[in-house]
Amino acid sequence: MSRLDVFIDRMVSQRACLDFAIADTEGLTGPVLELGLGNGRTYHHLCEKVGDREIYVFERAIASNPASTPPEDMVFLGDVMEMLPQALDRFGPTASLVHADLGGHNLEKNDIFARKVSPLIEPILASGGLMVSSDRMYFDGLEELGLPDGAVPGRVFLYRKPQ
Repeated sequence: MSRLDVFIDRMVSQRACLDFAIADTEGLTGPVLELGLGNGRTYHHLCEKVGDREIYVFERAIASNPASTPPEDMVFLGDVMEMLPQALDRFGPTASLVHADLGGHNLEKNDIFARKVSPLIEPILASGGLMVSSDRMYFDGLEELGLPDGAVPGRVFLYRKPQ
């Protein structure tokens, strides 16, 4: 499979899973957390689709398209490993949706990072909240869900915190 095909599968899967997660968590009022801004495409998609929930972005350095750049007061700027505990202190276990696209091209490094960040994400999710991730995560108390129609297995992962 070409790198272009892998990229297309990931983008189509990401959109399908985000749209599912947005609809599924519509009744929750807690914030949406975007872990990794990059160019800002998924942030922009969330802004278009989420409605009245606040969207907070976690990023080391903002380098997004100006049309997809969050306001400064909605950004946790710095290492996500340091920022997630601060967000938990601020919000408690209230996040309705967490989206993470933090990995790079090295799958082994992505897996090591996922094992480290998973325990920081799990406690911030609200009961019934969803996690959408570009990498397999390692949670003790979250249930991995099947993918919605249109998503390609192995490209995006979905997890729910039980109610």
